[in-house]
Amino acid sequence: MIRKHSFRGVVAGFATSALALAVSTQAFAGTVTTDGTDIVIKTKGGLEVATTDKQYSFKLGGRIQADFDSFDGFYTTNNETGNEAYLRRAQLEFGGNYKDWKYQMNVDFGDNRSGSNKFDEASITYTGFAPVNIRIGRFDPDFSLEKATSSKWVTAIERSAILDLASWTTDHEGGMGIQVNGTTAGMFYGSASVQQQDSSNSLEDENGKDVNSFFVRGVFAPIVSENQVLHFGLDYAKRSYGNERDGTRFNGAITSRLGVRGLTENATNVNSGALSLGNSDAAGFEDDAVVGLEFAYMTGPFSVQSEYLKRNLGGYAANGDREATGYNVQLAYTLTGESRIYKLDGAKFDSIKPSNKQTGAWEVFYRYDNLNVQDDDIMATVGGVTIDETEAKVHTLGVNWYVNEAVKVSANYLMTSTDNDTVKLQPGRFAAGDTDDSGNAISIRAQYVF
Repeated sequence: MIRKHSFRGVVAGFATSALALAVSTQAFAGTVTTDGTDIVIKTKGGLEVATTDKQYSFKLGGRIQADFDSFDGFYTTNNETGNEAYLRRAQLEFGGNYKDWKYQMNVDFGDNRSGSNKFDEASITYTGFAPVNIRIGRFDPDFSLEKATSSKWVTAIERSAILDLASWTTDHEGGMGIQVNGTTAGMFYGSASVQQQDSSNSLEDENGKDVNSFFVRGVFAPIVSENQVLHFGLDYAKRSYGNERDGTRFNGAITSRLGVRGLTENATNVNSGALSLGNSDAAGFEDDAVVGLEFAYMTGPFSVQSEYLKRNLGGYAANGDREATGYNVQLAYTLTGESRIYKLDGAKFDSIKPSNKQTGAWEVFYRYDNLNVQDDDIMATVGGVTIDETEAKVHTLGVNWYVNEAVKVSANYLMTSTDNDTVKLQPGRFAAGDTDDSGNAISIRAQYVF
């Protein structure tokens, strides 16, 4: 249906949102044009209103991810079977632009962590220095190909467990930051940012100074086409912890759910067997640096990607250092022949769009994760055994059904093995891992994107 209205100049930018509300109930398909600057309304994949000259726009969308996990063995504190059903994400996303200024706000109503901030992102970006962009506000750090890829379109239900080794490199932690990013020559992407993290103030020094984190990511993609991609990436992040506060310093604890979010999703869950790879150290740490490597290759329906991460924690005073390393390898194949979409702007993979609207697209994959943490000093003593090294391995088999461009159904089977001397993090205390050092889990997700 086509209707005509008069909007000109700057007025078009402010009128966009109002127009969307006025005609969205009538605009079943097609476009809305004006006798001034043309305005296009799209209702496929959310609601988007924009002028054809791209000077003004507004888009409303979101995602719903309903998950169910069943897990046993090492994944539980008593080695029996536990399960959890929960909303992994329920996000409302809205953004747009006023000439060279863009904004984005994502609010998550599904995050039930106690004290968590519902704003997944709230940022303003200036694009007037194209191809360089300047972003300020709250947003996740740009670190890792896995993290750069939206949670809507990552291959496995949960991102690789190796990112747990340095979780601050992929989480804004409620803080604020400024970032510069851009692409050039059709094959290079880069970003650099400084972010003030941890709004809970737990890392503030005695003077109230927050921790500042620095991030750099560079990507070289000599092949970028619809059916073929070759991607190389390098990541670096660094931050230092200030003076002690209330007699304590950053304790360097490293924990992981090993790919099963339901272990700790419910704050009252007592059947949690999250792994402690690096126990809390009262002596504390003062320097923290992380290096990451990225590789991906896609040809037609087949893709392989791999990442390596190394974190060095410098011990405070006489305290020993802590080193965490991890790597993963993922193989994926689309049985129905579609290729994964790749975007150089952001250096990330995007959705798979089904070519058959009746049967959708079907993808199978395998991923291997390996995590290792070593201490110069002893991390913990459990059952009379001293621990200075912890290792975990996760094998993930999965299938994704892209029913259409909005609906995706996923099923993963995970097999985990850990050291005999691993320590599991139970609610309120550290304890030995009972009798099992291996476990299995099944995760299922139904996703709707609009």
